[in-house]
Amino acid sequence: MARRTATSTALSLLVLGAIIAINVLSATLGSAVSQPFIQGWYAEAVKPGWTPPNWVFSAVWTVLYLSTSVAAWLVWRQRRRRRVDRALTLYAVQLVLNAIWSPLFFALYPVIGETATWLSLTVHVLLLVAIIVTIAEFRPIDRAAAVLMMPYLVWVTYAATLTIGIALLN
Repeated sequence: MARRTATSTALSLLVLGAIIAINVLSATLGSAVSQPFIQGWYAEAVKPGWTPPNWVFSAVWTVLYLSTSVAAWLVWRQRRRRRVDRALTLYAVQLVLNAIWSPLFFALYPVIGETATWLSLTVHVLLLVAIIVTIAEFRPIDRAAAVLMMPYLVWVTYAATLTIGIALLN
């Protein structure tokens, strides 16, 4: 029995590490694509008055990627339940939408101008819907997982207001 528990704990920690790694990879790729443009057109863009300093974004996203990773892991731990596959699929969908946003917003702006901001806002809206549905799917499986997703929902909503502001001001 002790061996089975150790194996189960090792697997659980391995899955947590994998989920965190996937989130870090997503964030790293988004940052790598975006960084040259943050120093470029974005630095010169007119931004809404409620835009925080650039360093705030990386600090907040670090916490959010970690908390959403833990949320997904908590749901995965309940994998014997029938709705876990659906919940984790929705989690993956929102992660992909999140990953698409940065290149669309930052890298496409120099190519297609303000159209990029409006396209990225469309992705933002889809991302918000995906997060809300993910939270709704997480809640009956693991309430703490749903709660861990809430700050992410709040931040992405706030970020959407920044996208709208930049689209309107530039």
